[in-house]
Amino acid sequence: MLRRAARAGLVAQGVIHGVVGLLALQVAFGAGGDQQADQQGALQELSAQPLGSALIWAVGCGMAALGLWRLTEAVIGVAGPDGGKPTKRLGAAGGCVTCAVISFSVLSFAMGAGGGESSDEQSRDMTARALGLPAGPWWVGVAGVAVIAVGGWFVVRAVRMTHREHLRADVSRGARHLVDVLAVGGGAARGLVFATVGIFVIRAAVRFDPDEAKGLDEALRSLAEAPAGPWLLTVVAAGLTLFGGFAIAMARCRRM
Repeated sequence: MLRRAARAGLVAQGVIHGVVGLLALQVAFGAGGDQQADQQGALQELSAQPLGSALIWAVGCGMAALGLWRLTEAVIGVAGPDGGKPTKRLGAAGGCVTCAVISFSVLSFAMGAGGGESSDEQSRDMTARALGLPAGPWWVGVAGVAVIAVGGWFVVRAVRMTHREHLRADVSRGARHLVDVLAVGGGAARGLVFATVGIFVIRAAVRFDPDEAKGLDEALRSLAEAPAGPWLLTVVAAGLTLFGGFAIAMARCRRM
């Protein structure tokens, strides 16, 4: 039962990333308007669809189930080779916390709480509080470096195709190839976005200005200002959509 719920959670994760990617594509083509290309924007987009309220509840409950599954992996080990290694258990624990935070935000949105602030507002608020601490700029700088490191880790995992060790043995060759494409393209794009957010956090630390910190939406929009920016943003947005497809594919192909 928990396995089925966790697979539904992977689908929910894929839906969120896929919608964010589509919103970012709209920004790249100049059609995004005021819609936020982040989780908050994705929830607003989903709620506007037919049966949107039920869809939001399903996403929130799915992410909660996925978080519970990740908790069991942290306790008893991850399925696959060397699943009991401390590093893999720690990764599962981190995934559990991430899923719990996302589930809480989505369910709050479903209950009419609006889902909280946008990613940009959250980033600025957290940075402002951190800068006010003793040695605040140093802590913020370390956080920025950590976010960049996480982005690099996502890219390395994508390139090394570490997802293969979690695939079921009966997955066909064609399905494996499709999952590889989705994993590499999606993971690389996800890592680039994280690294971009981290760079802005470091800028906020150096300039002692919380307004320099950016969330997912403003980080994506900043890519459009780089050389060949619209094309870069288009590629990254397409990659985020691919990552959504990867999560949905793993809901079927992952060994649990």
